[in-house]
Amino acid sequence: MKAQLLVLGSSVASVLAANACPPSDCSKAPLKNNKVCDRSLSPTERAAALVAAMSRDEKIVNLVSKSPGVSRLGLNCYNWWNEALHGVAGAPGIDFDGNFKTATSFPMPILTAAAFDDDLVFRIASIIGQEARAFGNNGKSGLDYWTPNVNPFRDPRWGRGSETPGEDVARVNGYTEAFVRGMEGNKTQRQIIVTCKHYAGYDLEAWGGVDRHNFNAKITPQELVEYYMPPFRVCARDMNVGSFMCSYNAVNGVPSCGSKYLLQTILREHWNWTSHNNYITSDCEGVADLSRGHKFSPSLAAGTAAAFNAGMDNSCEYSGGSSDIKGAVNSGALSEATMNRALTRQYEGLVRAGYFDSSASQYASLGASHVNTDAAKKLALQSVVDSVVLLKNNGTLPLKAGAKVAMVGFWADDKTKLRGGYSGPPPYLITPVSAAKDLGLTVTTASGTSADAYVSAGQKSDIIIYFGGLDTGAAAEGKDRTSIAWPSDQLTIIQRLSNLGKPLVVVSMGDQVDNTPLLSNKGVSAIMWASWPGQEGGSGIMQLITGKKAPAGRLPVTQYPSSYTSLAMTDMNLRPNTATKNPGRTYMWYPGAVQHFGYGLHYTSFEASFGEDVPKSLAIEDLVAGCDLKTFKYLDKCPIPELKVSVKNTGSVTSDYVALVFVSSDDAGPTPRPIKQLATYGRARDIAGAGSKDVTLKWTLANLARHDAKGNMVLYPGTYNLTVDVQGLTTRKLVLTGKEVVLDNWPAA
Repeated sequence: MKAQLLVLGSSVASVLAANACPPSDCSKAPLKNNKVCDRSLSPTERAAALVAAMSRDEKIVNLVSKSPGVSRLGLNCYNWWNEALHGVAGAPGIDFDGNFKTATSFPMPILTAAAFDDDLVFRIASIIGQEARAFGNNGKSGLDYWTPNVNPFRDPRWGRGSETPGEDVARVNGYTEAFVRGMEGNKTQRQIIVTCKHYAGYDLEAWGGVDRHNFNAKITPQELVEYYMPPFRVCARDMNVGSFMCSYNAVNGVPSCGSKYLLQTILREHWNWTSHNNYITSDCEGVADLSRGHKFSPSLAAGTAAAFNAGMDNSCEYSGGSSDIKGAVNSGALSEATMNRALTRQYEGLVRAGYFDSSASQYASLGASHVNTDAAKKLALQSVVDSVVLLKNNGTLPLKAGAKVAMVGFWADDKTKLRGGYSGPPPYLITPVSAAKDLGLTVTTASGTSADAYVSAGQKSDIIIYFGGLDTGAAAEGKDRTSIAWPSDQLTIIQRLSNLGKPLVVVSMGDQVDNTPLLSNKGVSAIMWASWPGQEGGSGIMQLITGKKAPAGRLPVTQYPSSYTSLAMTDMNLRPNTATKNPGRTYMWYPGAVQHFGYGLHYTSFEASFGEDVPKSLAIEDLVAGCDLKTFKYLDKCPIPELKVSVKNTGSVTSDYVALVFVSSDDAGPTPRPIKQLATYGRARDIAGAGSKDVTLKWTLANLARHDAKGNMVLYPGTYNLTVDVQGLTTRKLVLTGKEVVLDNWPAA
């Protein structure tokens, strides 16, 4: 999607004002005379009745994101392009005005993922979905929202990595399931039609003369299935999400939006994503890429036909011209039957969301009073507190009472920096300086970015907090990073501040940078990572710094050394390869992290042990035979006996603890074998000093399975090491006996 529209946040509202359309009204003629308004019919029958009443030309013009509707039928215009990555956001289909000028702004997904708490994700998504539906009910947006971004964060330079839940498949899967469940609601109608994006293999904006509009992602079947596809499997097969977005890039030579293999063979057939006749949209202007970027089709009309024939149902466009639907129809390459199929899928989605049911819709009661509620504000604060990661601490934190504090850096008191990409206007934004003053701290600040002014403020204080890192100008949609080092000018500032000999805390915004200079600098007392924390960012950060709350977040990504950028971004392979000078990607395959995936410090210390009832051996045959496929439907979803982890707080500060269980093996499955992989996780809350709590962790056969060269998911016999935490607080061996079993046979391309 267009970076300049959707990264700007609140300014988008004015740029794109008055683009939302009022809901179509089934209580009035002529629409009420169409069977789309007959609630006794099935959703498919209702949608088909509407499409059947359209002329060929009316069908052609309604296959794009800014659908004009059909006035003679009483069908209003409808803009399919709405956004809500971490709150209702600026998009062509959304109007921020009247009683709907703002919406709750939560942290960026990469930060929320650091809490490793799927219940928190569910609660956030439930509020976003509630607010989005309130906008939709009142004609301020559509009912479908093109979120979440579930592409795994493969390369640290990717400009859109902060939109994702991180680099690990298990973490992304858990986040995805919780987010979809919260957004779409728990009724028979959907609260919001959620769109999982970007399908598939999308994680490059522009690098080395290649951009997302012409990039061909060459991915082995093994790594395609084990890494790039699982979150989409969760969306389609496990959650039956309302919609998908196909990506700009090609996968193994075929543009995603023109790939029958991806859109039909895998998505609709292998994953059975058909029960609700759900729709697929292109990424915006993506249809044009089939002919212009990838040269896959000889003309725009031919590319348009190829995309719709492959299974895409809607062409997202900025202002028109990125598809040629009429030309495709006139050429005979795009049939009316295919147009009918696409339109029926789109409108069936709206039927299933109650769009045509007005006051009879199950979510009709949601309105302005359900936006920016006290519960939403409280959760926005909790999400910051739960997610911020402490990366270094020599005992300086939490702050001692009565200390005079210098708060300096480019975002110490700049509200505009807190939201991140794909944002809307929030009801308020609280900076760290504002929050500190509200807490009664004695604060000295320095405006601008002058190192001399920062040093002067530091000289007048007992402790210095420097707010640095990266803003959205460093990495965003359409822009990948070329460096993952700390900006040199900021390192100079940090060095000058550390030379003052006073405690120095660095709070880092944005994506991960190589912290090596700060970790080795004894003058840097503590480091916190806060990404883009949203409307309550300053309050949450200062609650942690002052010790009102204790940090327990964990890195959802690997922090790489700055030299890692020698690896080509276009190399999609995860496994190390000496011939291509690929050192490996993600913590599963790369051993040289500066700070590891899952790393995070506390204000206290913990011990952990596995419960005595954790099995030491399991028979594969018994695991498979004992699975109730009527309940779980697919072998890979069959449960393994739960893991109980006992956690003891050996310090004095009450704190949460995230239990991460990694699995590794020296003899199970094909070589090379990953260093380790996250199998399951959970968060224990408020463990008092000297207290203990048990964490019960659920997992399935998929969490132990590996993939063979063909992409088949296989459960292999062998010895598996189960380890709690990055530091390895405790380890238990689990032996799987018997013969290997294929849990999922992957269709060949």
